[in-house]
Amino acid sequence: MTQNITPNLWFNNNAKEAIDFYLSVFQDAKILHTDYYTEVGEDITGHKKGDILTIEFELLGTRFIAINAGPEFKFNPSVSFSVECNTQEEIDYYWEKLSSVPEAEQCGWLQDKYGLSWQIVPKQLAEMLKDGTYEQRKRVFEVYMPMKKVIMADLEKAYKEKA
Repeated sequence: MTQNITPNLWFNNNAKEAIDFYLSVFQDAKILHTDYYTEVGEDITGHKKGDILTIEFELLGTRFIAINAGPEFKFNPSVSFSVECNTQEEIDYYWEKLSSVPEAEQCGWLQDKYGLSWQIVPKQLAEMLKDGTYEQRKRVFEVYMPMKKVIMADLEKAYKEKA
């Protein structure tokens, strides 16, 4: 399948450091291409010829482009990337690797040390919310909403609980 939309991520002059971090977290991640600044626009960008301009990379089969720019723009939680996990071990792994302030996170939603937001969620959650009865969905939400890191066993218990 061809990916026709590629997220572009604006980093504050630390794109290479951030991408190296993501490559260490995500299995089978890779850099696809790196572009460099030329002498054109040095006075505007503040970057010298040979500095990294962009890094095209792939995480879990999704292509991204990291822009090595400046402090003009920052990430915020209104945009996030969901990582669907099949097991509690996967959730625990990504939570430990990515969360910069675990006690401040909510509903599996976290921010990494670069300010990028991620949702670390069990694949089963979407299935529960899609396929469950009204009462099952309500119970799952009651358990899910106050969680920081998602605990699959608690969601499954709420889903299977008899009314």
